[in-house]
Amino acid sequence: MASGKGIPLEEIKNENVDLERIPVEEVFEQLKCTKEGLSTQEGASRLEIFGPNKLEEKKESKFLKFLGFMWNPLSWVMESAAIMAIALANGDGKPPDWQDFVGIICLLVINSTISFVEENNAGNAAAALMAGLAPKTKVLRDGKWCEEEAAILVPGDIISIKLGDIVPADARLLEGDPLKIDQSALTGESLPVTKNPGDEVFSGSTCKQGEIEAVVIATGVHTTGVHTFFGKAAHLVDSTNQVGHFQKVLTAIGNFCIVSIAVGMLAEIIVMYPIQHRKYRDGIDNLLVLLIGGIPIAMPTVLSVTMAIGSHRLSQQGAITKRMTAIEEMAGMDVLCSDKTGTLTLNKLSVDKNLIEVFTKGVDKDHVMLLAARASRVENQDAIDAAIVGMLADPKEARAGVREVHFLPFNPVDKRTALTYIDTDGIWHRASKGAPEQIMILCGLKEDAKKKVHAIIDKFAERGLRSLAVARQEVPEKAKESAGGPWEFVGLLSLFDPPRHDSAETIRKALNLGVNVKMITGDQLAIAKETGRRLGMGTNMYPSSSLLGQHKDESIGSVEELIEKADGFAGVFPEHKYEIVKKLQERRHICGMTGDGVNDAPALKKADIGIAVADATDAARGASDIVLTEPGLSVIISAVLTSRAIFQRMKNYTIYAVSITIRIVFGFMFIALIWKFDFSPFMVLIIAILNDGTIMTISKDRVKPSPLPDSWKLKEIFATGIVLGGYMALMTVIFFWAMKDTTFFPRKFGVRPIHDSPYEMTAALYLQVSTVSQALIFVTRSRSWSFVERPGMLLMGAFVIAQLIATIIAVYANWGFAKIQGVGWGWAGVIWLYSVVFYFPLDLLKFAIRYVLSGKAWVNIENKTAFTTKKDYGKEEREAQWAHAQRTLHGLQPPETSNIFNESNNYRELSEIAEQAKRRAEVARLRELHTLKGHVESVVKLKGLDIDTIQQHYTV
Repeated sequence: MASGKGIPLEEIKNENVDLERIPVEEVFEQLKCTKEGLSTQEGASRLEIFGPNKLEEKKESKFLKFLGFMWNPLSWVMESAAIMAIALANGDGKPPDWQDFVGIICLLVINSTISFVEENNAGNAAAALMAGLAPKTKVLRDGKWCEEEAAILVPGDIISIKLGDIVPADARLLEGDPLKIDQSALTGESLPVTKNPGDEVFSGSTCKQGEIEAVVIATGVHTTGVHTFFGKAAHLVDSTNQVGHFQKVLTAIGNFCIVSIAVGMLAEIIVMYPIQHRKYRDGIDNLLVLLIGGIPIAMPTVLSVTMAIGSHRLSQQGAITKRMTAIEEMAGMDVLCSDKTGTLTLNKLSVDKNLIEVFTKGVDKDHVMLLAARASRVENQDAIDAAIVGMLADPKEARAGVREVHFLPFNPVDKRTALTYIDTDGIWHRASKGAPEQIMILCGLKEDAKKKVHAIIDKFAERGLRSLAVARQEVPEKAKESAGGPWEFVGLLSLFDPPRHDSAETIRKALNLGVNVKMITGDQLAIAKETGRRLGMGTNMYPSSSLLGQHKDESIGSVEELIEKADGFAGVFPEHKYEIVKKLQERRHICGMTGDGVNDAPALKKADIGIAVADATDAARGASDIVLTEPGLSVIISAVLTSRAIFQRMKNYTIYAVSITIRIVFGFMFIALIWKFDFSPFMVLIIAILNDGTIMTISKDRVKPSPLPDSWKLKEIFATGIVLGGYMALMTVIFFWAMKDTTFFPRKFGVRPIHDSPYEMTAALYLQVSTVSQALIFVTRSRSWSFVERPGMLLMGAFVIAQLIATIIAVYANWGFAKIQGVGWGWAGVIWLYSVVFYFPLDLLKFAIRYVLSGKAWVNIENKTAFTTKKDYGKEEREAQWAHAQRTLHGLQPPETSNIFNESNNYRELSEIAEQAKRRAEVARLRELHTLKGHVESVVKLKGLDIDTIQQHYTV
């Protein structure tokens, strides 16, 4: 360690030294460090002085968080019922209604406790996972470069900053080429700023170009950029507060329930007091029944618990949810724009030595490889560098016998790397590798040479291979800044990035789930098409220029339509990604977008579901909603299925909640007004407590995910709730009428009459309402017959226990304060039989509502003729379908008048856009398998033959 004349490190911590402006040499003296970095031991001792390189987290009060669960409109209604029970229920010489007051408070506390515990657990799990995704940085410790969490940095550390990195701490740049730094997160400047060696870079800014080493001068709360960047990152991670759309749905359902209760209470007040002249206390009890029984108090708890458990499940599958409500959007996603490299393919490039094309005399293929390796980094490599250096017999050959003078790193403008070096004879050389177009411009190739290069590039591209050009020059001036002698085009390499083994199967699954996968790649069109063909996703690809309206396909009217119908885009820049997402959203699609680079951040932010893939930069992770920890597309598809399952549970519960509100409010309102019967508020509270206990288990229920993208269809939820709730209310009213005004039950089943005993009628009514109310969850949770789809063991167990308790209360309870007296096992058996008989029509009603809402019920009757009555068994229709598929294969829009698929689509639960993509992929596959031309072309591509020389053998 350099000791020098530095002042104590505590002075630096207290910011008594101006490290931003003094010369870099003095920075090393003041920080008591060298360009060799710190030792691990020194780093640990400095960490004690300066503290970790992150913001101190503000701790929120757990108690206030717990109380927060009691502060929402549904809880307010319940709290007003508690006040009503203690303050208003004081008439007719009776004491206040303590039992109901205590019961309501218990119900509120139980709900809040469950919400608090589950959300806390989910929050802790997410925090632990996000800690694993903390910003990483390359740091020089003990003389070795290693990747560490940015939190361990201390002043005096030497760090490496390259394209795409977020600067982890305030630092001064050391020797090297200037950097382009995006400081928009800190200053709002839209354009990148050029930073030269010696300049300061701020924590939270992003490197847009270049690569350099720097010495850290300030960390943690002492950095300049901290209040903007770290604050921003913390805001992005603490996402559970962004509730948006989900909160609106919750409010709409809550409001519906509150309005229903208000209507019922208003009707009771108008009829009971002025018309029927009922006693004040009896009237209050009846109003309490509607208030306590009607409000779905467990709704916020059930939905937040379902999301929290779902979020934890997703994280186990390798998808960390940063914004809870992204789960709900993921369930509705119908278009996924996926990166090719690393997501659809392995991102493990390999070079085929046999395919190297040499353009310079006296140079062999091995020398072309060596020059390419010279122009690559030997440490701190990217994928291309690693592939090329890895092809050498010994990676050390890349720098053997030469002295490195200067390395030019890759940047998006020059699209090449270069190394200036001195050989053993003292002669200066420069080797460069990069995009063929850029290298051809560099070498100033003549037209005929260009044509030859393009022909080889096209030949490579047809086989899905990327081309990389290699050039060399001598530098007679012997200075790294000099232009050097003329560049010589040495050769072309082919790079291959094979598709992932599971990508084709995953894309097929996605299409079956109604999610259309579009490939978005910066590679050439031919490579995109070849990858698309191999992955079975159709070859209807377009170059990025078509996004600007420059495409030749006149049959497709607008750019929006083109984007919708395409299977992918090639030659895409990050700004195009943003445009694609924007246009798809304008067409009312819920769009997912994957990304990994700093330039993808705007598109990830714009997409409904921004997905940062494994190994994404910190900037991409910051802008995304879901962060993947596993590579590949299959993680996303399993996350879609899990999201749909979570969403299904929430939807099942909301239909149940609306139904119960309607059944309690209107069932008890009619019984109270027609027969002047006063049901006990305490028994409704018992129903609410038992129901809520059972319904909590729906968050872990076994469900079938929706076969197509799903969304909150409030019309469907309210319609189903009203019809099912209305039917159950009617069944309760009929049961009460049969029990009170007829001798049907004693006559048919031999039970004793109880119509003269109000307390026993309360017990019978309690059991009837309790059983069928809870059984309704089995109807709302299933898509087909409720007794066919097996529920989760937890839900089933909770239902059995709750109903056992309810039956025992109805049979044996003798509680004077609750106006209930046991009715015995005979009546219990009759009630169960009645409930089972009238349970079955609930499924039929569910099917009828779905049928009416789908619009199928209104289709003209003549459309329902059997297939066999069609002329020639529908031959014309099948021919038209084939013609449509052929047109779509070539990216042509089907004729507007064509009505081929309208009818069949009514009966198929697949989104149209995914269905079309699926058909294109299938036709492309069949064409290759079953037509001579397609088969020959496929073989020719695989073998790398020249198609023109054999064209005449099979053309007619």
